[in-house]
Amino acid sequence: MKSKKSGTWISTKALVGIHKILQEKQLILLLSFLVGIFSSLAANLLHSMIHWLQVFVADYVIAGDKSRIFITPVFGITLTVLFIHLVVKDDISHGVTKILYAISQRKSIIKPHNMWSSIVGSALTIGFGGSVGAEAPIVLTGAAIGSNLAKFFRLNQKTMMLMIGCGAAGAIGGIFKAPIAGLVFTLEVLMMDLTMTSLAPLLISSITATVITYMLKGFTPMFPLAIYEPFILNRIPTYLLLGVVCGLVSLYFTRCMNFLETMMKKITSVWVKIALGGILLGFLIYFFPSLYGEGYVTILQLLNGESSEFLSESPLKSYLFEQWGLVAYIVLVIFFKVFASVATNGAGGVGGIFAPSLFIGALTGFAVAKILLQFGVFVPATNFALVGMAGLMSGVMFAPLTGIFLIAELTGGYHLFMPLMIVSVLSFLTIKIFESHSLYTMRLAQKGELLTHNKDRSILTLLKMDNVLETDFTTIPPTMTLGGLVKVISHSKRNIFPVVNEEGQLQGILLLDEVRNIMFQPRLYERFQVSQLMSFPPAVLSQEMPMEKVMEIFEDTGAWNLPVVDEERRYLGFVSKSKIFNSYRQVLVHFSDE
Repeated sequence: MKSKKSGTWISTKALVGIHKILQEKQLILLLSFLVGIFSSLAANLLHSMIHWLQVFVADYVIAGDKSRIFITPVFGITLTVLFIHLVVKDDISHGVTKILYAISQRKSIIKPHNMWSSIVGSALTIGFGGSVGAEAPIVLTGAAIGSNLAKFFRLNQKTMMLMIGCGAAGAIGGIFKAPIAGLVFTLEVLMMDLTMTSLAPLLISSITATVITYMLKGFTPMFPLAIYEPFILNRIPTYLLLGVVCGLVSLYFTRCMNFLETMMKKITSVWVKIALGGILLGFLIYFFPSLYGEGYVTILQLLNGESSEFLSESPLKSYLFEQWGLVAYIVLVIFFKVFASVATNGAGGVGGIFAPSLFIGALTGFAVAKILLQFGVFVPATNFALVGMAGLMSGVMFAPLTGIFLIAELTGGYHLFMPLMIVSVLSFLTIKIFESHSLYTMRLAQKGELLTHNKDRSILTLLKMDNVLETDFTTIPPTMTLGGLVKVISHSKRNIFPVVNEEGQLQGILLLDEVRNIMFQPRLYERFQVSQLMSFPPAVLSQEMPMEKVMEIFEDTGAWNLPVVDEERRYLGFVSKSKIFNSYRQVLVHFSDE
């Protein structure tokens, strides 16, 4: 016990000393630098683990027998499930959604195990061939590093939020060698406000992480372009067409994945999920080998003009002929990639949608180029594959700037900035016609738990019912007489009285103004009961109702006070519009303070 207390005392003393030496802004800059280093090291560790496992699987598991590719992803998913249930004992899926939830609902606190658990889980899943990406898990890892470093140094919630952003920016910068994309991703996808205070730490983390990766892996882009054609103006109509197609494919990706994930969640048995997802994944990979793993090999083949390699390992290649056969095969791969990704994650694997969106985007761009060629319109398939990646990322993530800068940095394709902008923006605008939220945010938006760039909505999201609930109202039973009510009124400081039955359930409310004209007539004290005098409130609020919905109800009803009940309609207290306004002002001051 003494050693534990002594260690705590030393830690506290050290923290006090650090806070004395460094001003808060200096400490934030130092931490952003450290977060960048650790995020990059985590990203490179994950990449190395995936590579080691893929080499092991190729050399010792598959070992020349291609039919075994049917089994290896299932084995990896099973190992991942066992790791999660026996070691982590917590859900580590949907990395970016977890970050958004932590920012909006958990005071920017991310559990310490997320600094390593997602690395192990995604390495096992992807290393054995799971059809998902490693980027979302490493973004969660980086965010967890930022959150826990800020927590260790006992920084406030706002700074913890900034450190989460630094971790995410560092993760993207480190895994993709894309410092600008890391910054833009944090601002667009995590929806953090850009201020001069937040810009410097985010840039430091992103640049630091990228430099570390340069030192470890060199300066070569992740997808170097071997061949490309310069942008020319008369191809703008074809890029406009590609933008619309990418938006529609993004819509299919989003809705199909959301639907399939919902169906998989209805299966309660872990082993049934593994069996069902594993069989589906193995079947798809057998007929469409490019669905195995992240799909980055296929992207490199398309960007380097090696489309023949794309079909070489498929058992369907003998049935495909000429260009229309290739296009049909690509369309089938695009269609089934969503099923393969959901089968991987739904069965218990750990991975994200970065890689699937890049994969589908490259195939979409390549297919559009081949279809146009069949109608006598020549466009460079390599350019379209590259730009298609930006289009899908923009549409799926609702992040056009991230799509533009990430693909430019991933490929070194800065010379195609104009088509990247055209396709990314048009894809985003197309899907926005049909969907109001990205795949990352729709789950939180449905629960009213999503922070956005709209500051009013963000502040209302941060407010919880417990923050504004008032419980100093005197409850009265419906059987109480007017005489008993007068005695209660004489001791009460409120002019509203909730009427509850013996089970504590709300029956109605009694307003002082409604009985003022009879409360001074003793002859009526035994004639009336509360049940005859009470009225029903214009609306009743539930305990779990988001504050934005509460404000909508206040506006619709014109009320100033409304009762709150739990799921069994038991009375909990009242919420007043004035209390919400006061709490709103307090949060606004904290939210806006730089």
